[in-house]
Parts: sequence; C-alpha cells; structure tokens
Amino acid sequence: MDTTIKTALAFFIVAGGMVTAGPAAAQGYPNRVVKIVVPFAPGGGTDVMARQIAQKLTEVWAQPVVVENRTGAGGIIGADAVAKSAPDGYTFLIGTTTTAINASLVVKPPYDMQRDLQPVAMLSFYPMAAVVPAASPVRSLKDLVALSHKQDLSAGSGGNGTPQHLVLEMFKGATGAKILHVPYKGGAPALVALLGAQNDVVFSLWPECLPHVKGGKLRALAVTTDTRLAQMPDLPTTAEAGFPSVKATGWQGVMVRSGTPKDIVARIHAQVSSIMSAPDMRSRIVEQGFMPVTMGIGETEKFLNADVEQWGKIIRDGNIKAE
Repeated sequence: MDTTIKTALAFFIVAGGMVTAGPAAAQGYPNRVVKIVVPFAPGGGTDVMARQIAQKLTEVWAQPVVVENRTGAGGIIGADAVAKSAPDGYTFLIGTTTTAINASLVVKPPYDMQRDLQPVAMLSFYPMAAVVPAASPVRSLKDLVALSHKQDLSAGSGGNGTPQHLVLEMFKGATGAKILHVPYKGGAPALVALLGAQNDVVFSLWPECLPHVKGGKLRALAVTTDTRLAQMPDLPTTAEAGFPSVKATGWQGVMVRSGTPKDIVARIHAQVSSIMSAPDMRSRIVEQGFMPVTMGIGETEKFLNADVEQWGKIIRDGNIKAE
C-alpha cells in the first residue's frame, strides 16, 4: 500500500476514535472517584447538604463520591479550585448564595463565575434568621436596634461577603443599628462563637441555627422570608417585625467547570434531581430547615444569573466592599 494512503488511513482511524471518545467516555461516567468541593468549614449547612448528596451518589453510581472542604476568602478558594479543575465532571462545587454574591463583591476574583462555572442542578432554598443566645435580653429586632444604641454589640458571620454579612449590613442600613461585624471561616464557627457569648447576634442560615433554636440554646427573633415557617409558626418574619426591606432567601446548587461535556452535565443533573425529589431526602432536608427545589438546567442558569444581579445591586447600593 502506498505510504501516503497508509498515512491517510491511519489519520482517519485516529480521527474516528477521537470523534467517538467523547460519547463513549460520557456513557461510562463516572468510572472513578468524584469530588464535591465545599467552600466552607465542616459542620455548616452547605457541608451537611454536600455529605447527604455524596452518600446518595456513592450508592447510585457505585463509585466513591467524597467531600473536600476548601475554606477561605469567603468561599473564593473552593470555587476557584473547581473553576480551574478539569472540565470532565469529576469535580463539583456546592455553590451557594455566597457564590453569586462574590461575583459582584470581590474585585478581580481569580475566576469569573458566569464564564468559568456551569450551573448543573438546584438543591434547595433556605431562609435566614436573626438569632441571639438564649440568655440575651433581646427578644425582638426592635430590642436589638435599641440595645445597639446603648452598648457595643457584635455580630458573627460565615465570612466577609457571605449572606450572613450582607443581611447584617442590610439590617443596619434599614434600622440604623450599630453592630460590629466579626467574620469567621464558615457559619458553624460563627454560631459556636455566639453560643459562647463571644458575639451578640448572627443573621444565620436557618438550617445551621435550627438545631440550636430547637435545643433552647439560641432564640430566633425573625426570619427573612415573605411568610412564616411551618416549623415555627410563632416566629415572625422581618416584615412583621417592622422591617420589610430586610428580606433574603439563600440557595444551594451543584456547579461544575464550564466546558464539561453537555451529556455529562445532563447526567449529573438527572441524578441529583432524582435524589432531591425522593420522598426520604425531601423529608430529611425539610427537617433540617431546607426547602427542596428541583429545576431544569436552563432554569437554574436563569435563576443564578438573576441572583447575581440582585446581590450585585445590594452591594453597589450599599457601597459594600470585601475586606
């Protein structure tokens, strides 16, 4: 056979293999360890959700799905790790409201959320609540405002630019309360400090503070949602407490590196959505204070883009800067 023909034939064989490699790889997905990156400390609401998803995926896929906590910089370090990972579907990010906030809050971030991260599936919404130690004299948001003008108060958060921080700033802007912000490396450490009376209040993610409220160690003053929670019908909303402009709902979702093959993204979406729709999972996370959500990939993308805009406006209007 002529050398030129042999070379051409070899090229077409290799090219053909390259064309079929993508779908073949997708059909075998996953065939090794999958990593879920949580950009916050262990023990918080995001970490709890990630570990529940990892357990279910491990059972369904018969492949290890492990959780890695990559903390720091208000969620930037963990998100950046996923934004710079291989676009193969083997590294997930549990994105949160903080991920959307950072798109506007951080000057020159090491990644671009809307360019480098692909939304895959929504997991949950969650309210936020102002909570104080059970021994605190504060029994309402108006009490909190009044006390802040009589003595120095401080509020913990999961870090600069996290929802706890921005809702605190929203509250201060709406009420004139004087409360010092103290950032921690995650919502769980902020609550530990509150339980130890090192701070006076936290505008906490409801799933994170719920066990302490149920246990009588913390007192919830109000929730930031439009309506009261079925779990605690006596707990007023911030609007009912006299501050209607203090309103926020958080979210959690799965994201991967942009450029991940669409069929792998679709496979992850289908499996995660199936897990979140299962009655046992729904009842479990409702008990933990989350509101389960399932959305299509397109819906998830649209929701996250809108969330970036919403928090971006709050950040710009309040001239809030990352420290």
